[in-house]
Amino acid sequence: QVQLVESGGGLVQAGGSLRLSCAASGRTFSSYAMGWFRQAPGKEREFVAYINWNGVSTFYRDSVKGRFTISRDNAKNTVYLQMNSLKPEDTAVYYCVADSSSSSRLRFGIYDYWGQGTQVTVSS
Repeated sequence: QVQLVESGGGLVQAGGSLRLSCAASGRTFSSYAMGWFRQAPGKEREFVAYINWNGVSTFYRDSVKGRFTISRDNAKNTVYLQMNSLKPEDTAVYYCVADSSSSSRLRFGIYDYWGQGTQVTVSS
């Protein structure tokens, strides 16, 4: 069992930055692929970023490439999402997810665990 707790959300002006953190419980964190999804009001949850167990492989949705960076610190059981050059369309609840599979299926919405989410609001 893995529990995920997100933090770092808030209100920021367009062009600003935020760093989301996701703290995971459990001794097997380093074996999980991790990722971030987001859901805006009235819209479906969508993939944002993926990182494999050792941080070597990452994927991003096209709209955040070059602006967002996912990283992880296995010693701290934490995954991060650095968000720069934020836009109003980035406004959403951001969810941290974890998947035990060695594949990158997480990118397609298949994962084992998810957190409660943290709100990110970008004003224009």
